[in-house]
Amino acid sequence: MNKKICLLIILCSLFGLKSLRAQEFNFDVSVSTARVEGTDQRAFEALKEGIVNFMNNRVWTNIEFKPEERLEGAIVVNVKNKDGNVIEAELNIALRRPTYKTNFNTPLFNYVDDDFIFEYIESQPLDFSENTYMSNLTSTLAFYAYYCLGLYFDSFGLYGGEEFFKAAERVVDAAQSADESGWKAFDDKRNRYWLCENMINASYKPLRQYMYEYHRLGMDKMSTKQEEGRAAITKSLEYLQQMYSQRPNLLSIQVINDTKRGEWKSIYTEGTQQEKTKAVNLLREIDPAHASEYEEILRSEERR
Repeated sequence: MNKKICLLIILCSLFGLKSLRAQEFNFDVSVSTARVEGTDQRAFEALKEGIVNFMNNRVWTNIEFKPEERLEGAIVVNVKNKDGNVIEAELNIALRRPTYKTNFNTPLFNYVDDDFIFEYIESQPLDFSENTYMSNLTSTLAFYAYYCLGLYFDSFGLYGGEEFFKAAERVVDAAQSADESGWKAFDDKRNRYWLCENMINASYKPLRQYMYEYHRLGMDKMSTKQEEGRAAITKSLEYLQQMYSQRPNLLSIQVINDTKRGEWKSIYTEGTQQEKTKAVNLLREIDPAHASEYEEILRSEERR
């Protein structure tokens, strides 16, 4: 059976997906100008509306969603400087996904992109072509749209987001001639190029195995079979341990740690001492800068 069809069947069974075409995203968008004084706010309001329309009203796939099943998250543009039509900003993008038979949303992605410099002219349409670099604003937004779709579908089926990571790669490829940074391997080790590379590099497939097993076999079972779900989550952490032992500075591991740290600590407030100890040992290894936070899981058990 075609992998895309399998994924649609899974989504239908989990969340009641029907054959009704709708846009894929429902991002809450905000533009913060706290760092910029004395500027015309009308341009920033127009920018916000432009981003909302570009991300939420554009059709990114040929997959059919009910309106209430759109992917939810937040986009925050923190403006640092404005010089004429050129805006220098940070882009914070977060994505979450529902878990089976609960009202709980699990975070999939939480990332701050510091390389977000773009030209914006009020009332000018936000044009985009996947294979042609037209502007840093639309290419960056489109990259994260495809990247988020890749993560989302990876969380439901093993390597299920492949076509969307490939689409993100095409956006990166088209931007190689761009003057703006964030698109090239030599710009930095923390940018769009490396986010995408980590997901399509066959050597890093354990990252995507983690994404599937953690969410589909772990989080989606926590409401009905908590012990089984938590055991699958612990097992999925071994994929991250495997990758960390080979590439400790890999960007995607850092991003996963930042995205999931709070959830990991919450998950292991329950469970046996043996399970907690195993999980803490794994978490301290893959996220050593925050080892003391995971040790609190064991201390909470001692205080009971």
